[in-house]
Amino acid sequence: MANYERLTATPTAEVLRVAEEFLTSRIPIRRVAADSHSVVLEGGDGRVVIHAHRHGMETAVTAETDQLRTSRLDNEVQHLFNQLPYQPGDVVAR
Repeated sequence: MANYERLTATPTAEVLRVAEEFLTSRIPIRRVAADSHSVVLEGGDGRVVIHAHRHGMETAVTAETDQLRTSRLDNEVQHLFNQLPYQPGDVVAR
């Protein structure tokens, strides 16, 4: 029900790895599907599909959740997106 988008300097595979590690460590969800451009995580807090596609120097990352924007899952997805650096060399504050 909610969609988010972020551009980042992080490569596609790294975005998907970080997204899975970050979200599964913070809320009770697990990976149910994945390919080279997306990962699907699902659990008691809902379902999120994260897509990442490289465009030149940037990776376009989108997340689609089945929850309201005020849900715990959506809050964690927004927090994840804030952790992704816009430009190479940006310091990530966790």
